[in-house]
Amino acid sequence: MTQRPPIHPDAPELAELAAEGRVVAYFGYGSLVNPRTLRTRFLAIRRAAAFGWQRVWLPRSRDADMALLSVQPAEGQTIQGVVVYDLIDNLPSVDQREASYERRTIPPERIVIEDAPLADVTVNIYEAEPDAEQADEAGCAILQSYLDAVMQGFRDLYGEEGLRAFVEHTQGFETRLLADRKVPRYPRSVTLRDGEAELFDRLVFARGAMAFDPS
Repeated sequence: MTQRPPIHPDAPELAELAAEGRVVAYFGYGSLVNPRTLRTRFLAIRRAAAFGWQRVWLPRSRDADMALLSVQPAEGQTIQGVVVYDLIDNLPSVDQREASYERRTIPPERIVIEDAPLADVTVNIYEAEPDAEQADEAGCAILQSYLDAVMQGFRDLYGEEGLRAFVEHTQGFETRLLADRKVPRYPRSVTLRDGEAELFDRLVFARGAMAFDPS
């Protein structure tokens, strides 16, 4: 994995906390890729790649008909993202943020972490729980304010090449796009920089997304 500038300075007490068993790690492949959405005082963050998963927009009936960005097992596939090192005390808050997901463990041989600051720390990944009800795919929508946060994160960490790879290798972009950019419904929405809205829209519309105004 190519060395790039650090995403964020490591907490000076990281090694000491790890030795005390107080550090947890989780792999982010969606909004967690954008540090601006993180609400815990994390200890370190690294670019990473996980093997054997495919990103997918999952229609959900239980989430107000909003499609969730999730992963599903897919041999031969690789997804880019980040590994966040956090205090184990913060894990309940992360689980609450990912309330519609199940936390699972990534086998060590299925993840590569750029300049990993710690060895032998278990890394978790969040997969959406199965929907007991049949979701109406035609009625579900991707929240644009959420998607903006995800795409900005990939652009910042992996450049435009990584951003395009995220769009091209994520299944389900044919889902409707709820255009809430002006009045964001996503609670951790981000401010876009000049040109980002146009770039993001061009990429997702090329994949078949169709925006609609919620007003």
